[in-house]
Amino acid sequence: MQSISPETIYRGNFAWEKSLPQIAKLTKSPLILGRSIHTNNLRNKIFIDLKNENLYVNSARLKFDCCYEDISRVKNIISENNNDSVIAAGGGKVLDSGKYIADCLNIPCISVPLSASTCAGWTALSNIYTKDGQFIKDVSLKSCPKILVYDHKFIQTAPSRTLASGIADALAKWYESSITSSTIEDGLVQQAIQISRVLRDQLLIDGEKAIKGEFEDNPSWRNTIEACGLTAGLIGGIGGEKCRTAAAHAFHNAITQIITPNKFLHGEIVGVGLLLQLRLEELKNNNKLADQSIKQLLVLMKQLNLPTTIRQLGINVFENNNLEKIAEFTCRDKSEIHFLPFEIHKRDIVEVIANFEQQKIKI
Repeated sequence: MQSISPETIYRGNFAWEKSLPQIAKLTKSPLILGRSIHTNNLRNKIFIDLKNENLYVNSARLKFDCCYEDISRVKNIISENNNDSVIAAGGGKVLDSGKYIADCLNIPCISVPLSASTCAGWTALSNIYTKDGQFIKDVSLKSCPKILVYDHKFIQTAPSRTLASGIADALAKWYESSITSSTIEDGLVQQAIQISRVLRDQLLIDGEKAIKGEFEDNPSWRNTIEACGLTAGLIGGIGGEKCRTAAAHAFHNAITQIITPNKFLHGEIVGVGLLLQLRLEELKNNNKLADQSIKQLLVLMKQLNLPTTIRQLGINVFENNNLEKIAEFTCRDKSEIHFLPFEIHKRDIVEVIANFEQQKIKI
């Protein structure tokens, strides 16, 4: 079975208002799930608008990331209030939590991304973390959200940092899928890879203009937010798991095992992982173009103020056995790193990261 996309998608300015009649047909007692205090005003608007549709509305807030503690608590709230749907309004962790909870309870999920930081509003997949933010596993869900509301007015309220993070995460679609799936003789997979190539080119061209330009009358901004939040999800839907993750996300998952005082966004960590993946390809797979790709990405990442080393993520890999911990988790049995078409061992990860962080490998 393959869940390709949400059943219905509303996008553009005032997409939320346009979606209300269909939402009112789908649900009579929704629970609005959110997290950040910075999105309180938007969630209050969603709450009031649903009330005006004569719906019985409840709300709940996550305390942590998409973790079992929060998931269990919110499931109990839904059961106590007899809610018949989840409206997940927020960033990737909120969207993943809402999808997972709805999947467990067999009720519909309506995703309302409030930033362009990930494609989580689209996919039939949830990433599960500890309450401290350490990646545990990803879970395939029975379906994509029933309705996806991608309101540009909502996205405009998000910090530019979230869009930069979304660009890094979306760029990984090409670099990961093109190496893991290029020899697969499946038409949909090959088409998904080609879409990811167009996505990469668009982000390289429009990324900086999207971040530094105005919202209104800025096609670069519109194209970029939809590339990050919609097209990236479509690629995973068409291509399936073969077009989702490889080494860049494997590095992300391992880096999250090191708890730091400052929280970094998913795409910010994936971007560092992407640079490390390309270096692995150069050293282990004789990829002659990897160095050129790294230099091209570094230009954009610096323009977007994205971290480009693990040290810039607040982690010294040469302290507290951090390098060994990251290498160990990166190479664990179920790691996405093993989707690469060449063998990777723990010593390879140790060598690449150590050289990268010490800048022995010139970037």
